[in-house]
Amino acid sequence: MILNKISQAIMLSGVVFLSACSEQAPSSTDNTAVELAQKSSAQSGPELINTDKQRLDIYTDFSLEADLSHLSDNQKAMVSKLIDASKIMDELFWKQSFGENRDAFLAKLNDEKVRKFADINYGPWDRLNGDEAFLSSYKEKPLGAQFYPADITKEELNNADVEDKTGLYSVIKRDEQGKLYSVPYSKEYAVELAKAADLLREASKLADDKEFANYLNLRADALQKDDFQVSDFAWMDMKNNPVDVVIGPIETYEDQLFGYRAAYESYVLIKDLKWSERLAKFAAFLPELQKDLPVDAKYKQEVPGSDADLNAYDVVYYAGHSNAGSKTIAINLPNDEQVQLEKGTRRLQLKNAMRAKFDKILVPISEQLIVPEQRKHITFNAFFANTMFHEVAHGLGIKNTLTGKGTVRQSLQEHASALEEGKADILGLYMVEQLLNKGEITEGTLEDYYTTFMAGIFRSVRFGASSAHGKANMIRFNFFAQEGAFSKNDEGLYRVNMEKMSIAMAKLSRLILTLQGDGDYEKVDQLIATHGDIKEELAKDLEKLSKANIPVDVTFKQGKEVLGLK
Repeated sequence: MILNKISQAIMLSGVVFLSACSEQAPSSTDNTAVELAQKSSAQSGPELINTDKQRLDIYTDFSLEADLSHLSDNQKAMVSKLIDASKIMDELFWKQSFGENRDAFLAKLNDEKVRKFADINYGPWDRLNGDEAFLSSYKEKPLGAQFYPADITKEELNNADVEDKTGLYSVIKRDEQGKLYSVPYSKEYAVELAKAADLLREASKLADDKEFANYLNLRADALQKDDFQVSDFAWMDMKNNPVDVVIGPIETYEDQLFGYRAAYESYVLIKDLKWSERLAKFAAFLPELQKDLPVDAKYKQEVPGSDADLNAYDVVYYAGHSNAGSKTIAINLPNDEQVQLEKGTRRLQLKNAMRAKFDKILVPISEQLIVPEQRKHITFNAFFANTMFHEVAHGLGIKNTLTGKGTVRQSLQEHASALEEGKADILGLYMVEQLLNKGEITEGTLEDYYTTFMAGIFRSVRFGASSAHGKANMIRFNFFAQEGAFSKNDEGLYRVNMEKMSIAMAKLSRLILTLQGDGDYEKVDQLIATHGDIKEELAKDLEKLSKANIPVDVTFKQGKEVLGLK
């Protein structure tokens, strides 16, 4: 899953978290159409509603650059092909999330700032404000996005006899008689997927690494067959490729009705060899850490795969779901439970995007909300590690319920992503504590990781509570408040209580792991109802950050032009 979206759905769920750019690559518009719209009357298109103009500035620009000097000419040409394929994923996500033609929709918006904001949000709903409509003519966003008929209810689908009813890779439609039926992605988006597959196959011919070339060919086949497991296994076996791409329908956060259906996205990545060397040893600790989890033995009986790796990357292109609203800074994939149990997962830390959020957002937040004497504990190393171990922690716990309700994802339905992101957040911090105690982490102190984690909550909750990551953030914040893990002084500044934070961390870990293992939908629903929203006092603190003009998230200038590629 993909974070932060803690982030992201917050991701929500990452796991979960994409742009106005110089090339306008995933967010490109037809300039002619825009110019025509600007010449039309102001009344011809939607207008800004429910939104202060100041909110249009909540994103700050950041250029996705990377050192490509160590790549061969073929590899650079391959990166260009991968960016072209990613743009197609971007087009497909626009269809899945909103449905209207992108160029025509954006051309109706006369104000440049409004148009850019709509482009970042992939439609007329503010993703960091509970998906509230910010344009006239649009009502609330359908929970099922465009994966289901607009008038469908959960009960209707649950009771219907539909092939692939809970599938990851199909859309549900209604025929002329009103009966529901499913259409595979490979058929629904056949034209676009054929183009993307061709680009991946062309890229494979330019790959210097044979394993990566094999993966690209298998991924091309997968896009056209809706069967990704073989390519997922191939992706897990790659160790030496300096370029990587994560592409396809992956996360299910966009489906807020059921959490079943995956949305298209893509990342194009350049490996940071020096930072990756620093991370290589940690994946081997997963089986040991699983045994030590603070929960009854039956909830940790699954043995996570240890053939997983941790690596750092500079990301040079985001597209589709990963580019919508808040931006992901770390990746933990694949999501396939069988692949996870047999091979583990790969954890990709997006270092340049992470640094942007730390410098531009996290440090300024700490200066507004953390007591001065604890601000020295806000460090990039702690931020990097907390984010990294969030992704590692997705491999801990349990994937299949103990109560015969199938996988955790199936049994918890639309709440599965939020609880999984919450698990990864809290168990990631637990792992840091354990590895510090074992002497395996030698940089920084526990105070660094706890205080940076607390400041990170303030950064993430600004994404709102509508997404998976957002709900996870609020559950954690409200639970910590309940347990006294932090206090607030007369000046409105927060202080972390180190002892109570440790106790609260173990208690919340136990609760989440138990709920997942039991597949207890009702109790999870109750937890989200009581702890999953932004309380009045926190809302005032977040308003303080807005008044200080601290951006909520970043938006990227990205693409071939930024990288100096053809």
